[in-house]
Amino acid sequence: MLRTNFDKKINECMSNHLDSVNNDKWRNKYHIMAPIGWINDPNGLCEFNGEYHCFYQYSPLTPMGGLKFWGHAVSKDLANWEDKGVALYPDINEDKDGVYSGSAFVKDDTIYFFYTGNVKHQGEHDYILTGREQNVILVTSKDGINFSEKKVLLRNEDFPADMSLHVRDPKVWEEDGAYYMVLGARTKDDKGCILLYKSNDLYNWELNSVPAGRLDNMGYMWECPDTFKLDGKDVLMFSPQGMEAEGYKYNNVYQCGYALGSFDDNKQELKIGEFVEIDRGFDFYAPQTFEDSKGRRIVIGWMGVPDAVEHKNPTIDNFWQHQLTIPRELVLKNNRVYQIPVVELEALRKGESVKNNVSLNEETTLDIFESNTFELNIKFENSNEFEVELREDCKLSFSNKLFKLQLGKSGYGRDMRAVEIESVNAIRIFSDNSSLEIFLNNGEEVFSTRIYNDSVDTALKLRGNGSAIVEKWNF
Repeated sequence: MLRTNFDKKINECMSNHLDSVNNDKWRNKYHIMAPIGWINDPNGLCEFNGEYHCFYQYSPLTPMGGLKFWGHAVSKDLANWEDKGVALYPDINEDKDGVYSGSAFVKDDTIYFFYTGNVKHQGEHDYILTGREQNVILVTSKDGINFSEKKVLLRNEDFPADMSLHVRDPKVWEEDGAYYMVLGARTKDDKGCILLYKSNDLYNWELNSVPAGRLDNMGYMWECPDTFKLDGKDVLMFSPQGMEAEGYKYNNVYQCGYALGSFDDNKQELKIGEFVEIDRGFDFYAPQTFEDSKGRRIVIGWMGVPDAVEHKNPTIDNFWQHQLTIPRELVLKNNRVYQIPVVELEALRKGESVKNNVSLNEETTLDIFESNTFELNIKFENSNEFEVELREDCKLSFSNKLFKLQLGKSGYGRDMRAVEIESVNAIRIFSDNSSLEIFLNNGEEVFSTRIYNDSVDTALKLRGNGSAIVEKWNF
């Protein structure tokens, strides 16, 4: 009955708002978006029976992020996605206030989904030390469409006594014949950390260790932890909340990044190195990775940040907000994690490319854009200073070993983000109707941002020194 009531409300919202959503000029063309309402964290990423599955946090009843469900999109090629509607509902006592983030683990012919069931009790609570349940819940599927009954695996009392009630976002993997689960957590003395649980059967879990955390200046809460190996090295990716800005670093309200490290033999301790932001833009948070059948480690992130108040998204007026990033392959180069757009995205290219050789010593304007959906590659030669302008008021510049992304009116409060970098020899941009994903030096640094320019600006403007090869494809 509860699902029936939810479906009725969702269908009413669809009837009232779907046309305005689909007719919005800022509705994107090739990114994963919710059909209506709100989308945030990618969840349950996996490849299963020849299809890629992306589940996501979904609030279909409001564009402002209300009660959370899991939405679901599938793809055969990582470039074209089909939305499958609501997958998981908040329909048991242990998840009645939201189906929160989690992950997928594929074993034989079954997908195991682990997620956090959110419960908030009524009364005078701070919901940090009192009034909240964060339940780890398991549901399985043989096809990614139909799901088993839910089973509660861990409750508040199963977490260490010095933890607050913020313990969530399970990520599960198998290693050396055992299963492991990391959970993001906040201690009672407001230190972020991760918890590591171990199981022999995916159903019964015991605390193995608190393998990393309680570090100075690393925030009060670590969300969406993910640990995996690249070239034999352990990578811990997580989203810390409560870090203070340091110059051009950590300028968003919450951060997202990774640290290289190593577990000891019994996984009692995870020693991690320097925390590095994985995306320097305005809109990136809660990424999740998975390994596909080709052996690639692929990441998708949310193009948004929780509790951001300095910038806005005007699409809420048409009853939708946010999107996910394009899929990116992670590789390790010189002890840094690079993000490379998956090669399958080249299938989105329409026709032949437009290619120009440009001297940067005087301003050059190229009228090459026919829409806001394109891929743009710029390779710089003998250039240590440049400015690139596109999309009306988006400026990309490099000078004195500093790269900047600057937005004007189209940023709706997004102003400037920057990174110190030795050189920039190439920029690759994926532009959609209301987003930009900018890759420097084949993924050494990445800037993701929403952008809301009023019309199609056909011009690309370049100036600086040296020369550049500019190539563009329509999408």
